[in-house]
Amino acid sequence: MNEEKQSRISWMDVLWLLFLLGLAALPPVWERHKQLVLLAIGVVQLAEGRIIANWPRYGRSLVVLIKILLATLLINHTGELGINSSYYPIYYVPIVTAAIHFGSWGTLLWTALASAAYCSYLYPALQEYTLTPTGAAELAIRIMFFFLAAMVVNRFTLENRRKTTQYQQVAEQLTEVNRQLERAQAEARRSERLAALGQLSAGLAHEIRNPLGVIKGSAETLNRKLEDSNPLASELAGYISSEVNRASALVTRFLDFARPLRIETRLLRVTDLLDQALKSVAEQWKGEPIVVQREYQGDLPLVPLDENLCEQVFLNLVQNAYEAMGEDGGTFRVEVSGTSSNGRKGVQVRLKDTGPGVPAEMREQIFNPFVTTKKTGVGLGLSIVSKIVDEHHGTIRLEKSDEKGAGFVIFFPVEEEAGQGAGGS
Repeated sequence: MNEEKQSRISWMDVLWLLFLLGLAALPPVWERHKQLVLLAIGVVQLAEGRIIANWPRYGRSLVVLIKILLATLLINHTGELGINSSYYPIYYVPIVTAAIHFGSWGTLLWTALASAAYCSYLYPALQEYTLTPTGAAELAIRIMFFFLAAMVVNRFTLENRRKTTQYQQVAEQLTEVNRQLERAQAEARRSERLAALGQLSAGLAHEIRNPLGVIKGSAETLNRKLEDSNPLASELAGYISSEVNRASALVTRFLDFARPLRIETRLLRVTDLLDQALKSVAEQWKGEPIVVQREYQGDLPLVPLDENLCEQVFLNLVQNAYEAMGEDGGTFRVEVSGTSSNGRKGVQVRLKDTGPGVPAEMREQIFNPFVTTKKTGVGLGLSIVSKIVDEHHGTIRLEKSDEKGAGFVIFFPVEEEAGQGAGGS
């Protein structure tokens, strides 16, 4: 797309060529060197953008230098004495070009070089003529106007660059604000869904737990009475009891998800809780070897956290990462750093594994209840994690990345607001 824009000739380029044609039609009309130099100036002007794009480091200097040389050649062929040529304003072309592409000192340097190139014709003129005070004043006036034009254009250009940079920064800030607003709206919607589903789950769990208790008690009674007389019936009763235990554990998870959290915060180091979770999961891990890479920023602030709940957050996320990489092993990267989010200072934890990652169609729902990538999962783990982080007035998100694996970013604020959850929610 950029190449197409560069290859097009704008109406300003056409107007530029028309002015050069006008100069070509003025005396001396039949001076072929003059016409060739004007043609060369036109070509350089049209190719200026491409030259700078192809040689970003030296292209600007090359363009200005070529224009100075062409301007010097032009006045040599447009007057008996080059210093008296009526075409001396051609030096404004390289001077203005330098003012557009360089800073103040660069503009002054190129203007001085252009002025020196013009004044170089003073030497052959002095071999035949004498420089009068009037002539010297005229020459000084021309040189002063070179610098005056250069500074005016350069000041306008620098101001335009400053405004452009300012507008770009504002646009980037607005983009970031919109991104944060969308993220906050998504978190608010998720919190509403979690609250509604939590209430529903609590009611269902209580209703299910009572008959489960009756079934379990009856199965255990049957197992004891039929243990000797009817081994098959006793075995079936044992199956009933074990399955009831599994269903009861599931109901307990529903209740954990549904019941309001009571957090008791105290100032803790996030890295201590994280290391404890990493150690616990690693000791119980029976799969392929997992390489853990830690990158902890020094002098991290203490954060008001509930130790047990936040350890549960890290245990869940680390366990998920290990299980995702279980078949082939992999690398688990843990980064902790101080940062700011929405004007709040805090600590950011980034957990990145090299597993298969989260499918694109599930990325937006990954923190919703009953959404899981595991074959045997219920889909409440990340919902509970999100709820705990929300209770700490923090944020958790699934990182978008082209790299393999899944990355979670958790932010815990250090403000006193985070500690207000102590005592209930």
